[in-house]
Amino acid sequence: MATHHGSSLLKFWTPRYWPVWLSYGLMRAIVLLPMRWQIGIGKRFGRLISTLAPQKRRIAQRNLEVCFPELSEQEVRTLCGKHFESMGAGLAETAMGWFGSKKVIREAVRIEGGEHLEAALTKGQGVLLFCGHVTTLEFYHAALSPLCGTSTLMYRPMRNPMMNEIMCRGRSRNIDQLFANYTVRRLLKSLAENSMVYYLGDQAYGRKYSALIPFFGEPAMTNTAVSRIVRMSGATLLICLGRRSEDGSSYSLNIIPPPEDFPTDDPARDTGQLMKVIEDYVRTCPEQYVWTHRRFKARPEGYPDIYADTGRPHPGTSPHPENS
Repeated sequence: MATHHGSSLLKFWTPRYWPVWLSYGLMRAIVLLPMRWQIGIGKRFGRLISTLAPQKRRIAQRNLEVCFPELSEQEVRTLCGKHFESMGAGLAETAMGWFGSKKVIREAVRIEGGEHLEAALTKGQGVLLFCGHVTTLEFYHAALSPLCGTSTLMYRPMRNPMMNEIMCRGRSRNIDQLFANYTVRRLLKSLAENSMVYYLGDQAYGRKYSALIPFFGEPAMTNTAVSRIVRMSGATLLICLGRRSEDGSSYSLNIIPPPEDFPTDDPARDTGQLMKVIEDYVRTCPEQYVWTHRRFKARPEGYPDIYADTGRPHPGTSPHPENS
């Protein structure tokens, strides 16, 4: 049973919400088009975002320079452009996930390794589904929901209350339990109820349970709580990796087990193994990873601020890395 109890959007009638109403209308309208048209329109919109958001473009380009030092300056710019196209396509996919046909989504997504999820749920101790921040993420919920009895997602509320309400309504179509903000207690309770819990563990959400873990060879603050959660709960950890085809006509979603010796008594080592899996996956479709996030922020003193020249310097000692 979904935990989100929606309220009428009509309460957001004041002019400050009119731009959100426009976005909402466009999202509801675009899902009426064929999928290829949606992706094509989304990619064009992504190119527009790249032009209108120069700071985000500089952050993405800086991340790509750090993670792919073998690329030339022109190759980095080209990859950055493809990334913004993928972001735009991701907005169309988000609209489809929230408002579109579940049948169309399920026909477009080819799931490999679904038997791992089904087998894990028969153990009765829940599944922690380890995912990365990719542009296609919102599209997959409708495809995964038939494979799990109950699904749970913990999320950070949006600052705009109307957009937050729209997001929660959309996600509630395919996710049974939505909880604002992350708490270990709530997560463990969901696993004890044999739920499949989405876990985006490729970033840091605070200093606690975080450590410097290499990402493409560059130390990055990363959440290391995943192995502790698995040991405490007895849940099965599975890794979920999705990819959009080049023409946007189909999607592949791979569900794979973790490394054989996971978890160990070394959370940093465990997290490093998982990040290597994410890194290897990103190399197969680098444009589809979310590069606009300052992945290498909030590092301890002594590490350079690689974003100092992107228009918004960020000190390495920020106590609240999750707020940016």
